[in-house]
Amino acid sequence: MPSTGLHLGLSTLFIRKGLLSEEQLAEAIAQSRKHKQSLVRTLVTIQLLSAREVADLCYEEYGTPLLDLNEFDISAIPDEYLNKKLIEKHKCLPLFKRGNRLYIATSDPTNIAALEDFQFSAGLHAEAILVEDDKLTKALETVLEEDITALDLSAIDEEALAGIEVTDTDKRDEELSDGKDDAPIVIYINKILTDAIRKGASDLHFEPYEKRYRIRFRIDGILQEVSEPPVNLSARISARLKVMSKLDIAERRVPQDGRIKMKMSRTKSIDFRVSTLPTIWGEKIVMRILDSSSAQLGIEKLGYEDDQRLMYEEMLAKPQGMILVTGPTGSGKTVSLYTGLNILNTAERNISTAEDPVEINLEGVNQVHINLKAGLTFASALRSFLRQDPDVVMVGEIRDLETAEIAIKAAQTGHLVLSTLHTNSAAETLTRLINMGVPGYNIASSVNLIIAQRLSRRLCQHCKAPEEIPTDELLKLGFSQTQIDAGITPYKPVGCEHCTAGYKGRVGIYEVMKMSDEIARTIMEGGNSLQILKQAKVQGMRDLRDSGLLKVTQGVTSIAEINRVTSF
Repeated sequence: MPSTGLHLGLSTLFIRKGLLSEEQLAEAIAQSRKHKQSLVRTLVTIQLLSAREVADLCYEEYGTPLLDLNEFDISAIPDEYLNKKLIEKHKCLPLFKRGNRLYIATSDPTNIAALEDFQFSAGLHAEAILVEDDKLTKALETVLEEDITALDLSAIDEEALAGIEVTDTDKRDEELSDGKDDAPIVIYINKILTDAIRKGASDLHFEPYEKRYRIRFRIDGILQEVSEPPVNLSARISARLKVMSKLDIAERRVPQDGRIKMKMSRTKSIDFRVSTLPTIWGEKIVMRILDSSSAQLGIEKLGYEDDQRLMYEEMLAKPQGMILVTGPTGSGKTVSLYTGLNILNTAERNISTAEDPVEINLEGVNQVHINLKAGLTFASALRSFLRQDPDVVMVGEIRDLETAEIAIKAAQTGHLVLSTLHTNSAAETLTRLINMGVPGYNIASSVNLIIAQRLSRRLCQHCKAPEEIPTDELLKLGFSQTQIDAGITPYKPVGCEHCTAGYKGRVGIYEVMKMSDEIARTIMEGGNSLQILKQAKVQGMRDLRDSGLLKVTQGVTSIAEINRVTSF
């Protein structure tokens, strides 16, 4: 088990210097223990402190020499000191020997146990060298990384490849489906997958056409073409991906779903959810990258404004009721739900989820994969949960009246229920439930909070530039006169080596509507979504457009991007 790095001196140092509150530190320590990682790594991961802030503070406090790992040649480390078991256990890295001293890179100079272990292993006196945690993590991945271009990712079944049945419509691919000389395909596919991970893609699209074959990555919500292999390799590429996904490679007439676990290093693996679809020119394959680190983000890093975040946290703290997250596919609903579940995931609570499919594994949460063919639906899973003494229930999606009724009953009988719907706004979610057939009084008494959301690309902080926009145009875009009078400096994308077309990463834009007596009364009186929205705005709710424009005033994103993801 890796060291959790919960050293009293380092913990109290953050408090004494005023960098963290006691509540923030307690939460970071809990997350550190839960994910079995160092306190420093946890603080950097959930972005309570930057790696540089921690390194500078430790240098100032302990006087440990500080080194920039980017300037150090990792390949020059002598193999005799690379004890990978100790490196993996302590998340420290031996760098070089000088005399009878072995210098160890660490982001936590109080981790004496690590120095003692390396000292015993090498027979040399071990001394700490302070480095930034994010740079150390990359260096550790490099040292521990296995040969991901080799065949050990998913041993290719040559007999299975050779056994692809060739029908009349497949004769053009006959020579390419016999499994011969597939080593280049293995290496090529592995390179595509690792490139997608390193570029931060969320999805990969493998698309066959009559005269071309293209591969696209979805990066920051936008598809980009990255490769165009020869079209006559279509069958081999599909076969390789299906073998890795443990799918039936002889079946090309119906869609299939599978999963790949790709080991990037001894300590890190990435899951891919794979979906195949027969088209007239071959099988289109789409892969969704499932990175569990996205579920470990702190709620304060998702893009909620302070008042929105406090409302979400307040409703998560309630013992019963329903929280609904809405938005189109790819709007970040899963991350919002998983972040809430991480807050709730303590030893005192019994949490069960029904998902289709289970995208990210959460330790301590009982996750159920919906299987319609076997009769395991959202409704039947939810019904079973209620016989298992639950405290918190998460339903992946409310699709029908039966599921809605059981979820509402659970929310009314002492359970906290989290779920999603596919609607465009918070107000429309309530009318959608009514249209499903749920009585208004049940909705008013069970729903606590509704979050509608979108994902907008973040402007690159290295190259964004001010954009001159006339006042009358700003008013047309939706800015208030008060905002304009206070001074607005919109920024536009430019593009540089650090980003993609002027954007890097994404941020959530939210509409958070808390159920109130007035909104409940509007529902009971049969009000429509416009009336509900009007009442919510009277209470101070910002709709998606307002929240997006606020992000523009903060310099986080551009007007063009807000126009893309929200309506006027």
